Amino acid sequence: MELAIGIILGCCALGAGIAMIAGIGPGIGEGYAVGQACEAIGRQPECKGSVTSTMLMGCAIAESTGIYALVIAILLIFVAPRFLVGVLQGAVA
Repeated sequence: MELAIGIILGCCALGAGIAMIAGIGPGIGEGYAVGQACEAIGRQPECKGSVTSTMLMGCAIAESTGIYALVIAILLIFVAPRFLVGVLQGAVA
């Protein structure tokens, strides 16, 4: 029983770490988007408002991916172990 609980806790921690790897994508994507927006504004300064609003919308959408990964990681750390151990103990009893 203790081994099964240890495996559950270890797998939940591993899953949370893997979920947080998804935080790399938004960081790279937002950095690239801001760089391209600065380049576009440098070429055509009169389009600054349009480029900035489009860039901010894209960054907000990209950031939602990182937030989803954070929520999944928090659930895997705090909620899933308690639930899975409860299921395991209910199956044994």
